[in-house]
Amino acid sequence: MLLAVDAGNTNVVFALVDMSEAGARTIKARWRIATDPRRTADEYAVWLSQLLALEGYDRSQIDAVIIATVVPRALHNLQVLSSKYFGSEALIAGRAPVEWGIALDVDEPQNLGADRAINTIAAHALHPGDLIVIDFGTATTFDVSDYSGAYKGGIIAPGINLSLDALVSAAAKLPRIAIEAPANGSVIGRNTVDQMTIGVYFGYIALIEGLVARMKAEIGRPAKVIATGGLATLFEQHTDVFDVIEPDLTIQGLAIMYQNAHIG
Repeated sequence: MLLAVDAGNTNVVFALVDMSEAGARTIKARWRIATDPRRTADEYAVWLSQLLALEGYDRSQIDAVIIATVVPRALHNLQVLSSKYFGSEALIAGRAPVEWGIALDVDEPQNLGADRAINTIAAHALHPGDLIVIDFGTATTFDVSDYSGAYKGGIIAPGINLSLDALVSAAAKLPRIAIEAPANGSVIGRNTVDQMTIGVYFGYIALIEGLVARMKAEIGRPAKVIATGGLATLFEQHTDVFDVIEPDLTIQGLAIMYQNAHIG
């Protein structure tokens, strides 16, 4: 089985992917831990071994590891984890033999985050045509790929949690609130908490809808909107801007890259 590792700014996601059948990519389990570049390979191994056992697996069943990271300082310890505890030299997304394999049609392709390139690869493999991929992470990113699979550019916006943190930090009397849909659907709040909830939730939906509308107008052709990341389902109930939600898009992309290098 393949261990796919997506090291983001907030969390590191580990996913166990069954690649036993030709062309199959079945995610058997997934776990996440807060990103900390100081976390050692030994610490990862203790934590991950326990979680594998709880799901009925053993680390001896993992025969390959692929890593994507936007946190360079976290990479070394993840590589040590792979070699020391899984007996496998980790594949690093974007490096031989798992290069991107798509055109990066932007001014600074070397600065494109690994997760965004991988999401583009996965989205193109799963859905035909022009695409807009929205990833709700530490930042909310909007990425455009054309019908050939080429990455054409996108948008980086502050993530909703970052936006809320900034608001609460800068305003002494505002409380910390949960990110959720307003209970009654109203956009006129009658108390501070309701007003903040409306502003954060519907304000973010307005941002999403507005940016997607402008992107579609600039693309000039029909474009499918794919959402990924934990908050996508939270917003889905109050907007029809998403055509499909792919919660495991980055993990699927890592599995596809592994397949392309070793099976396809």
